[in-house]
Amino acid sequence: MFEKFSQKSMSATSEKFDTIIGRTTIIQGTLILRDSVRIDGKVLGNIEADAGSKITVAIGPTGEVTGDIKAHRVMVAGKVFGHIHAVDRVEFQKDSWVQGDISYGSIAVEHGAKLSGLILQNKSLDESASASGAQAVIQSAQSTKNTG
Repeated sequence: MFEKFSQKSMSATSEKFDTIIGRTTIIQGTLILRDSVRIDGKVLGNIEADAGSKITVAIGPTGEVTGDIKAHRVMVAGKVFGHIHAVDRVEFQKDSWVQGDISYGSIAVEHGAKLSGLILQNKSLDESASASGAQAVIQSAQSTKNTG
């Protein structure tokens, strides 16, 4: 479930970002993604990728999201105040800070990352192939927590 990191940083990726939200930009509202996005500014609202797409949401060190994120892959180096639903993979760099529940297919967490909330592995990619499947996993865990 947990992987040992190699010497290279998680931020080294061949991912192509067609959209970059700059550090001085603030966006309010829901982002519906058709391509991968890198966020270095602030987003006040939910971020949603098409179910079944291979879209990545990357939050840079100066990036901040207040809202839920639903995507194939999520990489966090900044701050997230909301739930993260990563169908495939979620990565947290050393200075990242997340307040919210996280569901994932695989996870990488660098020493120093701050995570506050439920952290749940999706049962299988087939079962959670959509963001709604990931959300169902979190809702199930929350109801179990509340009844126990």
